Amino acid sequence: MINTPAQVEELTRQDQAHIIHPLYHPEEHARPIIFVEGEGALLRDIEGNEYIDGLSCLWNVNIGHGRSELADVAAEQMRQLAYASAYTGSTNVPAIRLAEKLAQLCYPNLNSVYFTTSGAESNESAFKTARFYWKAKGQPEKVKFIARYFAYHGVTMAAMSATGMAPYWKMFEPRVPGFSHIDPPYRLRCKWCADKSACTLQCADALEDRIQEEGKDTVAAFIAEPVQGAGGVIPGPEGYFQRIREICDRNQVLFISDEVITGFCRTGKWFALDHWGVQPDIMSFAKGVTSAYLPLGGIMVSDEIRDVINSVPAESKYMHAATYAGPPTCCALGLRNVEIMEQERLDERAARMGNRLHAGLRDLYSLPIVGDVRGLGLLAAVELVADRDKREFFDPALNVGERVYQELKKRGVYTRIRGDAIYFAPPLVITEQQVDKIVTATRESIQVVSATLGR
Repeated sequence: MINTPAQVEELTRQDQAHIIHPLYHPEEHARPIIFVEGEGALLRDIEGNEYIDGLSCLWNVNIGHGRSELADVAAEQMRQLAYASAYTGSTNVPAIRLAEKLAQLCYPNLNSVYFTTSGAESNESAFKTARFYWKAKGQPEKVKFIARYFAYHGVTMAAMSATGMAPYWKMFEPRVPGFSHIDPPYRLRCKWCADKSACTLQCADALEDRIQEEGKDTVAAFIAEPVQGAGGVIPGPEGYFQRIREICDRNQVLFISDEVITGFCRTGKWFALDHWGVQPDIMSFAKGVTSAYLPLGGIMVSDEIRDVINSVPAESKYMHAATYAGPPTCCALGLRNVEIMEQERLDERAARMGNRLHAGLRDLYSLPIVGDVRGLGLLAAVELVADRDKREFFDPALNVGERVYQELKKRGVYTRIRGDAIYFAPPLVITEQQVDKIVTATRESIQVVSATLGR
């Protein structure tokens, strides 16, 4: 058993010597938390500290930690058939059954799945599929993509180019040509309607303006998260995605819904666009499909796109491929994971626990530095500001968000921040008492930091 300070120090040294972590800088990794155990909505570290998992690790442990039935399914499948190629000419039972289940649960127009291993790979697949579609339709010049600022679509080259946050570009540019961005419905920072009582939907109309600027005969697709995740937990307001769908249809532009975070009950619906009665042409998914117990992702495409893929001559076939495009073990686990979500009605639970979380967080408006509380279902963010009425933001050098984050850890809540926004997306099995603890810990943490600022 590893439990002495010396053993922990040695593990930390080995980690720093041999692992390059995501979003890595050594100064930020001097004292990493070494997690060793999870149960439900709780995480435990190597030193025995317990935390509420405030972000489902990375928005992905939807059914919670420690679900032994998933381990059992994976072990059984590994003993029977751990891996088989899903290339043309072969297939496997778990991939077939999971694809059929997803077709039953997803938007009515999406009935075909291409499997991947991650969200970034899923979005890469979506971009390639959109280009394939337009070439097969005799419009090969439709190759451009429009995304949104504050979007996060992954960090492979094309996904990074769609991602709308400059820090992800800085040291890896030049970006892939053909990607551009419009402003999202980010009310706190909106140039159109932040001072108005409701969204004017000018942010949606900006898509049509950009399509015209680029030339609609050159734009393949628009990609958007129903709730922007890593960029701020920014939901689309009522009417926004209905307008987006109309604009895409009017201009013959495909709509890609990135549901890597919002899919699989996270927002209180199985898939988030159902909140607004909108269907995409392509949907990318990952994370919650296996609750992160094994890597799996994919895209689902409309019947129209599937018909086009099936209609091309052999010399123009869909030459997109990956080794792990439907591995039996991952698909078997994914199928059981989705069945658990159905059996435990986690869409309804996410809606109910989300309402409780948002109600508690909205009470934080009584604190003067709380500028915005937003989200949908079990997705939430609290953004801190220097002056709410004037929409003045803190000097980044003050590290206000980081300081609140450190206070939350002291109170047993582990989550993530971006700038001065604190994010929450706990496992869907979180209890009422744990939701209330998140709210209480957030209030106390903000109060501590606010006092140091003289607020």
